[in-house]
Amino acid sequence: MRIRTPLGQLPVSVVVAGNVAFWPAWTFVVGWIAQRTPDAQYLRENVVTRPHSIERDGDWYRVTWQIHRWKDRLPEAGALYGGFTKRTVSAGDVATMEQFVIETRRAELAHWGMAAGVLVTTLWNPWWAAGINAGVAASSNIPCIAVQRYNRLRLGRAVDAARRRATSSR
Repeated sequence: MRIRTPLGQLPVSVVVAGNVAFWPAWTFVVGWIAQRTPDAQYLRENVVTRPHSIERDGDWYRVTWQIHRWKDRLPEAGALYGGFTKRTVSAGDVATMEQFVIETRRAELAHWGMAAGVLVTTLWNPWWAAGINAGVAASSNIPCIAVQRYNRLRLGRAVDAARRRATSSR
């Protein structure tokens, strides 16, 4: 069976194979690039990562999404690319917590980039299959983005408190 796509009439098997091959490859490439981007690119918030008033220092995620109940069940792939793993963070170690903040920005931007892959899939998918791809991209990346934002907002408070303690103990 053939279906009409932006590239013309394609067999369903080609469309399905394109999607099955594309998503893992795209995810790997975006993650690989993000991990190899220098930390200096992630030192400051940008238009994508900056906090919004609705987030209320992470409380919105906790109350609305109950994020604290499920966030640790998501897979962690930071170490897969040779990077940072949140399991190495210790409370009170300002340098490690600051690195974690950087890694949350890196991971958030990587997940936005992974989700943006849906735009590429519109090349070989009919509109309804592009919609399915958009749903898959959203459902697999939005929870990860939310966790990164939640962690960063909470960590920002912890870093500030640790800095105050370090300054007052001198």
